[in-house]
Amino acid sequence: MRPSCQPYPMADPGVPGGRGATLSLHCGETVAASDLDLGLREFECACGDTHAVVVDAHPLGRFLPESIVDVLRETVDTADDYDELTTAHVMGMVREDYPDRVASADVSDDGDVGYALVWVADFDARRLHEVVVELVVELMEHAISHAEDGDAMAAFEAEMLDFDVAAFVEEYREARDFETEHDSAV
Repeated sequence: MRPSCQPYPMADPGVPGGRGATLSLHCGETVAASDLDLGLREFECACGDTHAVVVDAHPLGRFLPESIVDVLRETVDTADDYDELTTAHVMGMVREDYPDRVASADVSDDGDVGYALVWVADFDARRLHEVVVELVVELMEHAISHAEDGDAMAAFEAEMLDFDVAAFVEEYREARDFETEHDSAV
């Protein structure tokens, strides 16, 4: 049985989609969707913290190597209108685990922003990257548990004992050169 994943409701109640949409951040500040462009991964908020930004147009390769994304897309069934696993699904997982730390909006009616869905997290882009990797590892573990293959499960668990999320994220971010908005897939 392949695990099923679907994006969770994206818009906060009372946050209108479309032109002029704003996100009410959990820090108490607000940000206009029009201020969040496609190249933005985080921003310094008026609250003094740095907040991660993700839009649905960002590829999963932002967080994971394409080879892993390919395997996930082959093994995870989506229970929605999407043909394959997307950034929207992964951010839905993040939002489910951190409902009080991630604001989102559906701006699909706003042709000026260049994306349809946007998420802003209370933590910075690096911490969000770690959260995504942790959740994908949990998803993989869940998928392997359904394989009913004790040897595969034991091998996966042994691999995960040596897996350091923070080290992986650091190495991946260096390889992707996240210092500029012109990073490329690995």
